[in-house]
Amino acid sequence: MKLAKNIQTTAKNTLLKEADAIRQISEFIDERFEAIVLLILELKGRVVITGVGKSAIVANKIVATLNSTGTPSLFMHAADAIHGDLGMVQPNDVVICISKSGNTPEIKVLVPLIKRTGAKLIALVSNLDSDLAKQADHVLNATIDKEADPNNLAPTTSTTVHMALGDALAVCLLESRGFTSEDFAKYHPGGSLGKQLYLKVEDIYPKNGLPIVKQSDLVKESILEISKNRLGATAVVDDTGKLTGIFTDGDIRRMIEKDMSFERRTVAEVMTRHPKTILKGEFALRAMNQMREYSINHLVVLDSVENIVGFIHIQDLINEGIV
Repeated sequence: MKLAKNIQTTAKNTLLKEADAIRQISEFIDERFEAIVLLILELKGRVVITGVGKSAIVANKIVATLNSTGTPSLFMHAADAIHGDLGMVQPNDVVICISKSGNTPEIKVLVPLIKRTGAKLIALVSNLDSDLAKQADHVLNATIDKEADPNNLAPTTSTTVHMALGDALAVCLLESRGFTSEDFAKYHPGGSLGKQLYLKVEDIYPKNGLPIVKQSDLVKESILEISKNRLGATAVVDDTGKLTGIFTDGDIRRMIEKDMSFERRTVAEVMTRHPKTILKGEFALRAMNQMREYSINHLVVLDSVENIVGFIHIQDLINEGIV
């Protein structure tokens, strides 16, 4: 096996060539691109994206991105389309056909069939003189100088550029619709990403106990409260019930390290004052960020009038897949 003379140089050159190509196509974004965005925004049907080979893979990715950002989309393989799958295209749809050359046999056969359906045809193409570009209603210009591989054969720069244009289209559409993170969460309810967008502290803390001791209580009695609830901490309040501190297993370890007596010592003498808190209506992601910022494992949960209602622990967030 022949190794490249300098693997790092080859890798960097590949990335720079592709980055330069993306910068180049940014110059092609004009009123024609805007017209395509407006066409899709006013669409009563769906966006159907098609291609063959590597272009089909790019098409699948763009379909996934559009669907997840509020634009109903379907993938249709160009080869399958001419053997029955063309039936998924309806007159109110828009078809985006992806092709570097715009002259592949499957595309040449497919284009007139698409136009017969009454659907609008958008060509995402790197060859503006191609059959596809000339017959399309709209063109997404993906012209490149050459591929990143030294033989100028393997689809590298072209597929990167095609995918980047798909991303630009998707972002323009979501911004035009005022698509929010809450909307995004509706389409991503599963997994850690979805939970970061919708899971709140109030969805988690009720699963835990609510350990509370008074600051005048003895340490040895309060240790039992920590142990009983298995959170590694207990909230500390004054005689009026106001939160004054938190007593954790870390405070206990520090007592042991200092060889402090447990017998008559009160919680107020060893607790951590000014504990970090979070409102129950906050997102769980914010709780995680607070714990990371302060390098702590617990937050005391408060309601809207700052009453203590519970605890949230870093393990809760790990269990939910937030961390």
